[in-house]
Amino acid sequence: MNEEKIARINELYHKSKAEGLTEAEKKEQADLRREYIEAMKMNVRAQLNNISIQNPDGTITDLGEKFGKKGN
Repeated sequence: MNEEKIARINELYHKSKAEGLTEAEKKEQADLRREYIEAMKMNVRAQLNNISIQNPDGTITDLGEKFGKKGN
């Protein structure tokens, strides 16, 4: 998600509070919000896939390999 789209989300939010949105703007806002949420989910998923933990026996478990790669 680029900065222009984030700025547009904020612009539509402020306009909705000040004067309301047209139906087309409401749809645009919903689409942009959905896209933003999906981008955030992908970022969190990518971060979690890069986490490894050390078990008490000294072995390392890569959580991305164990859990993350299953049907993202």
